[in-house]
Amino acid sequence: MQLFVPYGERGRMSKLKTALLLVLLLPIVVSYDSTRTIPNPVDAIAAAVQTASENITGNMRAGKHLGFDTYAYPGDDAMAAWKKDGAPYEWVGYYLPSAPCHKGDTWGGKRQRLTDMGWGLAVIYVGQQVWTGTPRQKIIVTRYMSRRVKQVRTVRGRRTTHYVTTKIPVKFVTYARAVPSDTCSTHLVTAARGTADANDAIARAASEGFADKTVIFLDIERMDRIPDAMRDYYTAWTKRVLDDGRYRPGYYTHDFNAKSIYDDVASVFVDAGRVEQPPFWIASGRGFSEDKEPQEVGHAFAQVWQGILDVVQTHNGVQLPIDVNVASVASPSSAKFASTE
Repeated sequence: MQLFVPYGERGRMSKLKTALLLVLLLPIVVSYDSTRTIPNPVDAIAAAVQTASENITGNMRAGKHLGFDTYAYPGDDAMAAWKKDGAPYEWVGYYLPSAPCHKGDTWGGKRQRLTDMGWGLAVIYVGQQVWTGTPRQKIIVTRYMSRRVKQVRTVRGRRTTHYVTTKIPVKFVTYARAVPSDTCSTHLVTAARGTADANDAIARAASEGFADKTVIFLDIERMDRIPDAMRDYYTAWTKRVLDDGRYRPGYYTHDFNAKSIYDDVASVFVDAGRVEQPPFWIASGRGFSEDKEPQEVGHAFAQVWQGILDVVQTHNGVQLPIDVNVASVASPSSAKFASTE
C-alpha cells in the first residue's frame, strides 16, 4: 500500500533524512585517521590459520617429545644442524664420561654448549651389567694335594706298615671374580659396588656441571632373569643417590625387566620417604610410533620410550646413527621430570 504525501511535506522530510544521515556518519568522520593502516583481510586470515595450526600441533605433541641417543658425541656442527628447522628432535642422551661400562668420554664437557643450542638432555650412567653371565658364579675346582698315606702289607705271613707320599684329588668351592684391572664385569655386580658406583655417578654429574635435582638414568641392560646380586646392586645404587640428595635416580631398562625393577626401586623410594614416581626410560620396539606417548609402551610409570634402535637418519645434510625415543617432557633429566602422582 502506498501513502500520499503533500509536496511541502516531502521537502521537510528530505531535510530531516539528510540531518539524520550526518548524525550517523559523524563518528566515522571524527575517528578517521589517515595514518592508520587497515589490515589486509587475506593476511589476517592466513595468520590466524597459522596460529591455529601451531596450537593444534603443540597440543598433539604434548607429552610426546622426540629425542635420540648415540654412543659417541656427533660434534658441535652436527648437533647444531640437527637443531635447525626440519629436524624433529628436542633432546639428546648425554653419556656421563668414563662410566664403568661406557668407556667413551666424548660427551664430557658438552653440557653447556648443548644447552646453549637449545637441546634438552637425558643424563645416562652405564653401570655394571649382568650381560649373559651369572654374578659371582659358584665354581668347583679339583686340586691334587700331596698326602702321606699309610700302607699295610703282609709279606710271608707278617704284616708290615710303611708310609708313602701320593697325590689325592680334593674339591674346593670358589666364586668367579673380576680381573683386578676390570671396572666393568658381571662379577662386580654387588651391593657394595652399587654404592660405590652411585658415588661415582654423583661425582661425574657434578663434574659436568649438572644442576641439583637432575635425573641420572642408571643404564640396566636386558636380562633373561634378574639375579639377586643385580637387585642388590641397583637398590644400593638407588639408596645412595637418594641419601646424597643432590641428584635423583632414574632407570633405563628393557620392557622385559621394567616391572620387576620398578617394584624394587619404588620400595627404596618409599623407605626414603619420597613420594614421586621413579623416572623410567623403557626400551621396546613393539608397537612403537613417534606419535605415541611413553606410557603406551605398556607401563603406566614409563616417562621415556625407546622404540627404534640402530637406525641411520639424515637431517639438514648431516647423517647420524641413532636410537629414537619419545619422552613426556622436552628435557628428561630436568627437575620438572619428577612425578608426584
